[in-house]
Amino acid sequence: MVTLQRIWDFLSELSENNNKPWFDAHKDLYKVALSDGQQFAEQMIAGLSKFDKAVAGLTVKDCTYRIYRDLRFSLDKTPYKTHWGVYVCPQGKKSGNAGYYLHIEPKQECMLVSGLYMPSSLALKSVREEIMCNGRGFDAAIRACKGFELDWSSALKRVPQGWNAADEFSDYYKLKDIDVVQTITKAQVVAPDFLDFVLTEFEKTYPLVELLNRCVAFANENY
Repeated sequence: MVTLQRIWDFLSELSENNNKPWFDAHKDLYKVALSDGQQFAEQMIAGLSKFDKAVAGLTVKDCTYRIYRDLRFSLDKTPYKTHWGVYVCPQGKKSGNAGYYLHIEPKQECMLVSGLYMPSSLALKSVREEIMCNGRGFDAAIRACKGFELDWSSALKRVPQGWNAADEFSDYYKLKDIDVVQTITKAQVVAPDFLDFVLTEFEKTYPLVELLNRCVAFANENY
């Protein structure tokens, strides 16, 4: 089973040497690390598809990102990303669907994230309607994500206009992203059994992801 030790080591070095001359001189190391990452992503997709049939058939390209940063509109001109991620969701990373995200960033934070990030206004409306009509089911799906925490960092301070603050689960209306997060350590990331750990943890979040994707599908079909 492939490990992410070489991904970790390369990103650690890159974060200290984020420039083209260093990257070009270490291109062979990058290619080896990238190969490990691609194998891991392929195995992760296959593992997730065993309990979430909606992600079956996705390719590594559907779920991973280039290391080169888009500098056109950024004040930060460092050329390379110092993190590596895999986002597995129905129809791929650009679909707007909920899914499962693995984020590895040695000098910052590593995490597992499940849910719906930056949903369209219509998808968010559909999620809020689900909360209004099936608040207990939504709450149960959140609570089933043992070991994860609901991310409130981007939430509104008040219940948005048009939604009833007296509803039992009205606090959930404040969410703009619906994500549950689990922070992970270097020891976990580079361990030989990390893939098994990732799949076990993400399976706990499947009911939430499936519920959110039903909301997205409803929005796409009806609004």
